[in-house]
Amino acid sequence: MKNRFLQILGAFASVLFATANSAAEPRVFQSEHYTIRAEVMAEGLAQPWGMAFLPDGALLVTERPGALLIVKEGVISAPVGGVPKVAAIGQGGLLDVALAPDFESSGTIFLSYAEPGPGGQGTAVARARLVRENATARLEDVRVIFSMAKKTRAGQHFGSRLVPRPDGTLFVTTGERGDGDRAQDMFDHAGAVIRINQDGSIPAGNPYADRKKGLPELWSKGHRNPQGAAWDPVTDSLWVVEHGARGGDEVNRPLPGRNYGWPVVAYGRHYSGFKIGIGTAAPGYEQPEYYWDPSIAPSGLAVYDGDMFPAWRGDVLVGALKFQLLARLDRDAAGRIGKEERLFQGAFGRIRDVEVAPDGAVWLITDEDPGAIIRLSRTE
Repeated sequence: MKNRFLQILGAFASVLFATANSAAEPRVFQSEHYTIRAEVMAEGLAQPWGMAFLPDGALLVTERPGALLIVKEGVISAPVGGVPKVAAIGQGGLLDVALAPDFESSGTIFLSYAEPGPGGQGTAVARARLVRENATARLEDVRVIFSMAKKTRAGQHFGSRLVPRPDGTLFVTTGERGDGDRAQDMFDHAGAVIRINQDGSIPAGNPYADRKKGLPELWSKGHRNPQGAAWDPVTDSLWVVEHGARGGDEVNRPLPGRNYGWPVVAYGRHYSGFKIGIGTAAPGYEQPEYYWDPSIAPSGLAVYDGDMFPAWRGDVLVGALKFQLLARLDRDAAGRIGKEERLFQGAFGRIRDVEVAPDGAVWLITDEDPGAIIRLSRTE
């Protein structure tokens, strides 16, 4: 009861803080193609991690310590009730949020989080129905539809981005939990892209649906810690961005049954300075679409498909924690990444997530305590 009271008190303070700062002057930045206006839409958040736009223009936002919030017109709600218990340890906690494609009729949302259990914690996904009544909201019919089988006490590398598809499937990224060997174990959920149906069942088209050579939930393996993922309308496929060690952050396009190398092949080096695996390439392992060395610590990925920035259409937008920037990866007509434009370096802090709004604006959340929500739009 005490923790609940403190959550509500904190949310109330956040509302006052956000309202008091709503008149802050927008900042203006120059990019290669546009003059960009950056507005702080809300402040005072506790390590926000993921966001999803609701049909009425409000925003669902997760806070890593465990709260799910609704932000509308700069006002931050009290925590949504009924959120599953999370292990707010290290990099773990309440992580991503996404709407089901039929949200307007079903009210279904998905949450990814560090789930406590025997042996420690691991990545899990729950589905629930969002119910909003006046100024309050709650989750009903909460059900866990994916749970990492092997839980450990490590506090890092949960991955945890969610990408629902209109065909009824859901992509989930998982980190290797700080143990690289798990990324190469085909009977381990760690270090993978997972593909399940939105009720938790296994899609018939998964590469190991017959359970003979790997877990039926697996889509791809050999990932270190993918903290950004989005569907790409250009190539009609999933794209992810994942942390390397000391260098070797990668943008990948995970294909079914493919192995993306970690920790056998990788760019960059271990934090100790020693070589990773056998080098940067080997038969049987996929090459990244793009990589960074030194590491920018990427988190959050969107493929731009809006109307506000037409010159960006089809480009990949990636947030960065360490370098505190937004990277725009320019692509050609075939979807291949060419040059990179670095935007807003050091201007906002650690950028944790990137989303494209229905009107084509780009929204960012900063991974701070307090954190902020920022809207990027084009000046006229």
